[in-house]
Amino acid sequence: MIRALAAGLALLAAAPAVAQGARPPIVAWTYTVQAGDTFSDIARRWGVDMATLGEANAIPSPYVIRIGQVLKRPEPKGAPKGAPKAPAKPSASAAAVETQKAVPRPAPTLRPAPPARAPLAPRESDAPKIGWPTEGAVVSHYRDKVAGIPSNGIDLIAHPGQKVRAAAAGTVLYAGKEPERFGQLILIDHGGGFVTAYAYLGMMTVKEGQAVTKGERIALVGQSGEVQRPTVHFELRRNNVPRDPELYLPPRL
Repeated sequence: MIRALAAGLALLAAAPAVAQGARPPIVAWTYTVQAGDTFSDIARRWGVDMATLGEANAIPSPYVIRIGQVLKRPEPKGAPKGAPKAPAKPSASAAAVETQKAVPRPAPTLRPAPPARAPLAPRESDAPKIGWPTEGAVVSHYRDKVAGIPSNGIDLIAHPGQKVRAAAAGTVLYAGKEPERFGQLILIDHGGGFVTAYAYLGMMTVKEGQAVTKGERIALVGQSGEVQRPTVHFELRRNNVPRDPELYLPPRL
């Protein structure tokens, strides 16, 4: 049905196939994503928070995962790397020497920060020609910090009830609530690995699996998630790697 599911996308906030709490805890150190799994459910069954699980698997918020993807469990914080070596047995000559006091083991060193990602090309030639999802001024840009977190998209201030439109033709991957930050959220697959995301929405007017045309209404502006005023959050990703949407959007007059 949904091409990106075949390419591999499933959203953390997708409705689970079974009631929450019905699945047992995950005891293995790796886990393969199954149909009906959500990112938040996998984190809960591992006993970790979503941010920690996302960092361990290089998956940015809003934590898009795919069926068949293998996730690894985060290492316990503060755990030393590798098994401790067995102490050497004292020699006969050492027995005559006064035993020294044990020296405290130094704290394990923190894992170095990952190298900075190389800058992306301004625009791929096969990218879809996207349009603005709604009217309104851009109040935060790509990589601006929002609530202390670098944004993977842009935010547009808008009026309540204003139309939110599909940026390009495609198929609705997800339409529902994301519990951590983004509130009412819609994802649309445009083929070629490209997906757009629309968040902080009010009423949604499309459902999963529905084909939409460019400019078609998919929701109304509202106020959900972490925002304090009516706002539309918009992202463009390819193979789950964020792009700067303003490099792909047409200029405004």
